[in-house]
Amino acid sequence: MNTKRVVVIGAGVGGLVTAIDLARQGLEVTVVEKAQGPGGKMREIQVGGAGIDAGPTLFTMAWVFEDLFADAGTSLSDYIRLERAEVLARHAWSETEQLDLYADLERSADAVARFAGPHEGRRFREFSARAKQIYDTLEGPFLRSSRPNPLSLVNRVGLGRLGDLRKIKPYTMMWDSLCDYFQDPRLRALFGRYATYIGSSPLQTPATLMLMAQVEQNGIWLVNGGMFALTKALERLAIERGVAFRFGSEVRSIQVENGRAKAVVLENGERLDGDALVLNADVASLAAGLFGNGVAKASAPVPASQRSLSLMAWTVNATTSGFPLVRHSYFYSQDYVAEFRDVFERRRLPGAPTVYVCAQDRNDKDGQGPAGPERLLLLIYAPSNGDTHTYEQAEIEQCEELTFSYLERFGLRIDRGPGTSVLTTPSQFHRIFPATGGAIYGRAAHGWLASFTRPASRSRVPGLYLAGGSVHPGPGVPMAGISGRLAAATLISDLASTGRSRKTVTLGGTSTR
Repeated sequence: MNTKRVVVIGAGVGGLVTAIDLARQGLEVTVVEKAQGPGGKMREIQVGGAGIDAGPTLFTMAWVFEDLFADAGTSLSDYIRLERAEVLARHAWSETEQLDLYADLERSADAVARFAGPHEGRRFREFSARAKQIYDTLEGPFLRSSRPNPLSLVNRVGLGRLGDLRKIKPYTMMWDSLCDYFQDPRLRALFGRYATYIGSSPLQTPATLMLMAQVEQNGIWLVNGGMFALTKALERLAIERGVAFRFGSEVRSIQVENGRAKAVVLENGERLDGDALVLNADVASLAAGLFGNGVAKASAPVPASQRSLSLMAWTVNATTSGFPLVRHSYFYSQDYVAEFRDVFERRRLPGAPTVYVCAQDRNDKDGQGPAGPERLLLLIYAPSNGDTHTYEQAEIEQCEELTFSYLERFGLRIDRGPGTSVLTTPSQFHRIFPATGGAIYGRAAHGWLASFTRPASRSRVPGLYLAGGSVHPGPGVPMAGISGRLAAATLISDLASTGRSRKTVTLGGTSTR
């Protein structure tokens, strides 16, 4: 095969991974990115002279990147340093109601039993066993493979394991399952948060998403230098494998010729031709016409009612006192159900928010922070209405007062002064990631068919491929990484194929665990 040229639009995780996989196999790859550096949603914001993670903070499924680096002839450990967390997260409902979950499952079960009683400890073990069963059933046929439909998923699972597929109850909603497992409403809220990992409501998300409990159990990793260090590691590997980057280069349109995507045109009028193109942006941008009419039907539109949640996100560099933060701490709403109805049904900021705090400078053991200011990311859920609703200063101030005063009820005091914090609202997320309304995770995973509605690696326009959190298998750092690998594998297969049939792509190989 002669050297082929590929243009990747967007330097988020999916685009970086696609570029690495293509370049290591001999393709000429150029990545164009409108921002001044890589990362996409996995970005960093400077506050008070310190770089703070302002995107994903949870690193799971490290094997996705270990395999990527191994296939590229190197090792992830040569680029970043990882430490497996012993405390997965700290959960609080008041200053005296706190529960830690651990990498050691039995230690977590004992903690749950002490917190909520021995019967809940037993139910936690049953819940964990079901989460493992769901994960083991779906990892290969769904997570690692090209997007299935219900019938093809059954075929991939195999006739011998149809019983396993029935047992994971794909038609049951997560909240209903959690109510069956746990009597304590605090535990329902704790494990319901797994739906928010993909920007969805536990009230409307299929119970299959309980597999996230097993994902965490398989390992949460602390990245030395923060999550943005992974972005820089991917960029470095891409450059070493010959990928060219064009930062500060916004794409005006994707050109379609003879029914096939052939080139991108930049805002300055420059044209970059390619034998194939990969779009690493929210797929909603296609139907919105942001890349031209020629590819407006390359993917189905995402109605505003089907968007995932957005966020009110504060990046803070300030001193703290009181509550013993670990790397990941959750402060739960007193009315968890009402919170999601506010966001998804009433389309407003929650009246009683759950607050997540990532303390980037803390480990997961002693709860001790630095002597001076520390880097924090604070999040509350918000509706993805940034394209229709302007968050005025009065609304922002009211939300800030509600959020930070709520944390003080748990004993957490954050000494914020001028220049110590930066807030990103859904309106600002919409400006950074157009056509989304500020939705961080693409389409919400609501309803049992949701897992089958995300676009696959191939778009509806030949020659244009898709990668990122808004396509299969979904949002989150490892999922975006998998999407990038699937896009690269599909593209390579299509370029090499002389037939008309489309092959099913499954990730695997000698380095796959």
